[in-house]
Amino acid sequence: MTMRIAMWSGPRNISTAMMRSWENRADTEVVDEPFYAYYLQQTQSPHPLFDEILASQSSDYNYVTTALCSGPCNTQLQYQKQMTHHMLDGVDMAWAKSLSHCFLIRDPAQVVNSYTNSRGVCCAEDIGIIRQAQLYKEISQLTGQDIPIIDSNDVLQNPKAILSKLCERLNIPFDEGMLVWPAGQRSSDGVWASHWYHSVEASTGFAQTISKAFVLSETQQQVVDEVRPHFEYLYAKRIRA
Repeated sequence: MTMRIAMWSGPRNISTAMMRSWENRADTEVVDEPFYAYYLQQTQSPHPLFDEILASQSSDYNYVTTALCSGPCNTQLQYQKQMTHHMLDGVDMAWAKSLSHCFLIRDPAQVVNSYTNSRGVCCAEDIGIIRQAQLYKEISQLTGQDIPIIDSNDVLQNPKAILSKLCERLNIPFDEGMLVWPAGQRSSDGVWASHWYHSVEASTGFAQTISKAFVLSETQQQVVDEVRPHFEYLYAKRIRA
């Protein structure tokens, strides 16, 4: 029986690198942002490759949830890269009860800076941090799971320690293959990869880089201030090396 793992992240995190890490396990297949088309259909948000995304996957919420819970899978593990902002307020999360869950967080100042650099604009709803805290509470109550949280900066500083502890919390063995992977594209990548995945396509592991200094605009700082309490709530619960 396949164990299905949903990793809940906001955008401009290391979520795609984390997907690469899991896909490099011999026992795991991955699912890339299965609710992207649903989100775009509902919000009509003008994302890059809007039409291509809608054509590439189902926008029917119930169809997607059924596939995530019981669709075909030929591996022991299925890793689902889930975006918190795709889960619109009020959606029925009962489907998530049968999955195992984990959360990936990143400092909101870094997220806002990166997101703005990619799209030119950024509001609190775009980056999903408030929704992430809401989902953590809702899914924790729904499933009764002690859901592990990992921080992207902790992963970059010590990937083996953090991923080992994450696997332990999920009751699965750690695999050294999670630390390195071949560069390049994947057939599992969503069609949006051509816009968003350039850096990860060149990567071969969790590269610890020195963050470039940046200054946020007043508007950007307002977004950071709005979401930071929700990030801090999750950050206090994170796995530590």
